[in-house]
Amino acid sequence: MTPARADKDAPTWLVWTALWTVYIVWGSTYLAIRVAVETMPPLLMAGVRFLIAGSIVYLVLRARKGKGGVAVTRHEVGASALIGTLLLLGGNGLVTIAEERVPSGVAALLIAAVPLWVVVWRFFGHDRVSAGTLFGVLAGFAGVAVLVMPGGDVGGGNVSGMLMVVTASALWATGSFFAKRVPLPSDPFLSTAMQMLTGGAVMTLAGVARGELDAVRFSEFSTASILSFLYLIFVGSLVAFTAYVWLLQHAPISKVATYAYVNPVVAIFLGWLILDERITTVIVIGATVIVVSVAAIVRMESNAQRRIAQPDTPGPAGDPDLGLDDTELQTA
Repeated sequence: MTPARADKDAPTWLVWTALWTVYIVWGSTYLAIRVAVETMPPLLMAGVRFLIAGSIVYLVLRARKGKGGVAVTRHEVGASALIGTLLLLGGNGLVTIAEERVPSGVAALLIAAVPLWVVVWRFFGHDRVSAGTLFGVLAGFAGVAVLVMPGGDVGGGNVSGMLMVVTASALWATGSFFAKRVPLPSDPFLSTAMQMLTGGAVMTLAGVARGELDAVRFSEFSTASILSFLYLIFVGSLVAFTAYVWLLQHAPISKVATYAYVNPVVAIFLGWLILDERITTVIVIGATVIVVSVAAIVRMESNAQRRIAQPDTPGPAGDPDLGLDDTELQTA
């Protein structure tokens, strides 16, 4: 995806409305997943979610642009399947399974470490990474260690489940990093639709292979789980994604990227408010370290890119290449 370019004609109130939509909706998806998996098998639920959302995006694009507007090459389909599998099955799928035994706020916090893993990929890929950014990464991982350390009070979180979320964040970062290096469709909406469709199909097949079909009992699906499932499709995957893509075109990426460290705070608050998830001292310490580290890294990388892209003029920051602009698939 190309770097954001601020549109001077975009009203400030509209930019902030879109930004708060992303803050609240994407922060709430962890809560919605937690409620959905109470009575729905995780991978099948998530796979069908993305198949439906991807189909809607694709059909809307087809109606607006015609058949030629949604044409993709074989290489683009393959790249979409690769990235969709990493982001959806490896990232979202593991989070969905883990949230059967990990509080939603803790899951959101561990996923907030995605930018840290992206920096690790950049470092080993021989990109230039500043000492300050590397220090921020080490501090952020210290925050992750505080949460997953055996014996820590994280409000009932299961250590194996939290390690699964840590793995999910690493796979999410892997998909985010390589998304810029494979031939995805240039249209961000079409690219996302293809990733949702291919990744959703892989997730559904994985759910079948995992034996989740035996757990599908429609009569036992709770109203809360069904409403959460619908919320994930239409609000989490469609409304917030539309707001996010609009923001990339109308606001500096440095401002848009703030969702990476606001979302977990929203998730923790909603988990406490709605699901009575405990906010313990360990969670507060881990949250503070992770959120501050990610915020510092985003700021440092955005400032560095601004100096490179626009050394003599003020304006929006360039893309900090932290995996923060890879569409809604970056989140739960």
